[in-house]
Amino acid sequence: MVKIAFNSALAQKALGKDVPVAEKDPELASAPAGTEGSTGRCLLTLLGIAFILSGLIVGGACLYRYFTPKRLYHGAMQFSDVSAGAGGENQPYYLPRVEEEVEISDSMAVISVPPPRFRPGDPAYILHDFNRKLTAYLDLTLRTCFVIPLNTSVVLPPQDLIDLFSQLMSGSYRSYLVHEDLVVTERIDDVKPLGFYIRRLCDGKETYRMQRRASLPGGGIQKRSADDCFTFHHFENKFVTETRICKA
Repeated sequence: MVKIAFNSALAQKALGKDVPVAEKDPELASAPAGTEGSTGRCLLTLLGIAFILSGLIVGGACLYRYFTPKRLYHGAMQFSDVSAGAGGENQPYYLPRVEEEVEISDSMAVISVPPPRFRPGDPAYILHDFNRKLTAYLDLTLRTCFVIPLNTSVVLPPQDLIDLFSQLMSGSYRSYLVHEDLVVTERIDDVKPLGFYIRRLCDGKETYRMQRRASLPGGGIQKRSADDCFTFHHFENKFVTETRICKA
């Protein structure tokens, strides 16, 4: 009997040649990491675009609110003072006349009051913020602002103001005079809480808060000298208002 023996070392060498060891493809191995990285970059890009678009939308809404188209009107009123001691024979032959330009939008109105002719008075800008319910007077001589709550019984709302000045543009209007007596109460150091419009008008100027004299304790019986007061004539209704501002 013939016995055939194999060399184990040779067999292992042959097996090593015939059976190659499986190796991982480096490109396939790195593919999942690359996919995850590109996905992350895409998400970050989309988030950035969404953030930019949201900023544009919010910014556009703010710009539309504060810079909505405004319409400019010009009007004039003649008036007679029917207060005590100023009626009948005391009226002048020619009635006083007030002219002003007003810029009106849905949320505010700015009135430009020129210096009056042939009577005392100061030039001014008067701003009515209908959203904040505030009125600001800017005395152009003193370069000083005065702020008070909006008097809705005197100041017409925006659309009614537009209707009034549309009528006035076709001719002068004859009316009467109403007196408004205001008193300075305190200084305002920060105008930012007063809103965008008043801040834009009064920024960099001395600004004071006011009250109506009739609302002060005692009914505001005490009067000040003319040196402590200044007067504007203006209209935001079908009558002329004489606003007198005095230091407390």
